[in-house]
Amino acid sequence: MSQDLTSPAARDPDAPAPATSEGVATELALAIHEHRLAPGTKLSEDEVGEIFGVSRTVIRAAFQRLAHDHLLVLKRNRGAFVAQPTAREAREVFEARALLEPRTARSAAERATPADLAALERHIRDEHAALDAGDTGRALRLSGLFHVEIARIADQDTICEFITSLISRSSLIISLYWQRRTAICESHAHDALLRALAARDGDQAEALMKSHLIDLLSSLDLHGAPEGSPSLRAALRRD
Repeated sequence: MSQDLTSPAARDPDAPAPATSEGVATELALAIHEHRLAPGTKLSEDEVGEIFGVSRTVIRAAFQRLAHDHLLVLKRNRGAFVAQPTAREAREVFEARALLEPRTARSAAERATPADLAALERHIRDEHAALDAGDTGRALRLSGLFHVEIARIADQDTICEFITSLISRSSLIISLYWQRRTAICESHAHDALLRALAARDGDQAEALMKSHLIDLLSSLDLHGAPEGSPSLRAALRRD
């Protein structure tokens, strides 16, 4: 099961450290989704354990969870690293999304309730607020949540689980290969999708989602090189 993308954007720095592997995994996943931990970053068991105030046993279990979700790679005798999807993997992930999400958007248009539409509107509002605050990483995570929410509204649990996993992996891909850093500010695709869902226009919702995913793929430079991460403590907002 993929890490929940709906975790709070940041913990209170004065709050107690999470005592479970699930809590540690959730915070590490959040740092990856918000692009505070770059692909290829090495995660030391000792350093992460010190940051969270937990044992190496807890950290190893958290790393295993994230490796299962394709967010970390565990290398024998070398340790844990934030995953670095290849260009081929990037294309495959977006091709899989293009197969699943347009039809899911159509189903969502047929099922969306006023409460569902209000939740999507909140996602868009929060995304814009993050952009206005200059927090592009958080805006991108919220953008992914919008897609997860559409899959949830479609009420197809198995497909929703696949899409959630693909969107989680997309976060790493965007961190590595995104070339149009202003594209998120220019895009009104989510607003248009919301209007199509509100109008119960399945044809339009399907077409818009397909176009949106093509635009996302075109914004990637699959020959790009990753940027470095800040320190682990800074990336995990523990300074």
